Amino acid sequence: IGQPTKSKRPKEPGENKIRPVNKKVKPKTPKMKERESADPSLKSQSILTQVMDKSRFQKLAATLSLSAGQSIELRCKGSNVTWNYPSYLDTFKDSRLSIKQLDKYGQLILANSTAADTGEYSCWLQLCNGNKCRKDETKTGSTYIFFTDKEELFVPTPSYFEIVYLNPDKPAVIPCRVTTPSAKVTLHREFPAEEIEADGTDIIYDVKKGFVYQHPTSDHKGIVYCKAESQGAPQISIKYHLLYVEVPKGPPSATVAASSGRAEVSDSVDVICTVLGEPDVDVNFRWQYPGQESERPVIIQNSWRLINRGTGQTTRISKSVLLVEDFEARDAGNYICVAQNLHGETTVATKVELN
Repeated sequence: IGQPTKSKRPKEPGENKIRPVNKKVKPKTPKMKERESADPSLKSQSILTQVMDKSRFQKLAATLSLSAGQSIELRCKGSNVTWNYPSYLDTFKDSRLSIKQLDKYGQLILANSTAADTGEYSCWLQLCNGNKCRKDETKTGSTYIFFTDKEELFVPTPSYFEIVYLNPDKPAVIPCRVTTPSAKVTLHREFPAEEIEADGTDIIYDVKKGFVYQHPTSDHKGIVYCKAESQGAPQISIKYHLLYVEVPKGPPSATVAASSGRAEVSDSVDVICTVLGEPDVDVNFRWQYPGQESERPVIIQNSWRLINRGTGQTTRISKSVLLVEDFEARDAGNYICVAQNLHGETTVATKVELN
């Protein structure tokens, strides 16, 4: 535990070389750090730097603007560093991204940047005890990097259409982020065609997130898009379909039913487990059935779809269908469905008997 402390402290003054090049300032720097330790933002920013060239480093502010096409190298002090960066770089396993852990710092290099790389880049130290590790909240660094591109004012997305769920109990974000922080961005409804005013209270624009509806209501549902202008012709974002949701939170509301409560030998029997829930909450199904121990072959198919309940609300219907073909005596008994979401699980059962 003492060893990382020794390797961190002497390194801090080295990173300050761009301001006080005079090495005589070095002994004072650790004292400054102790005085600043009450302010976590000052302390966290100190571990993340940008490599300007072989002999210069720059501490990073909350935001940084670079031209698309540039490469960037970030360093995070520490012997066990974890990085966070725009998720699509992982999704597509982008070869332009390189992350290495060296003795005294972690290194992130992004080559040939594009507008799509715009986003938050952060790092933190891991404190490990055996196999268990946790984030050191006092040793973190973060910056939001804009990779500006006049041809791509909006950060590109994989699709041309996105669904945004409006929950009455939490803010909703229309994620039309820009690559140029100075761009003027407005929000528009497709039908009826009109601009939606961002009043700074109920609807605000956050350059790092997009437009935020602080208190979504059913009146906000519909199709919207964003428009951005910056020293040239305006550009239009993809379209966003806003769906209003009002479903009680909690374990799944599940029901189960068989196509028939009694079956003849060689019949086919469907047992269907159905859950109504929040559109953006996944449901997992597990089954227990009479022929399970004897490894009776069954077919299980899971699916879900969104429905409009006619009151301006959208609900997700998740289904799991267990099919038993050529019904036998060993198939008679209880069919138990366990439906699970992030709030908990619900168990329901139905019985199928042999005629």
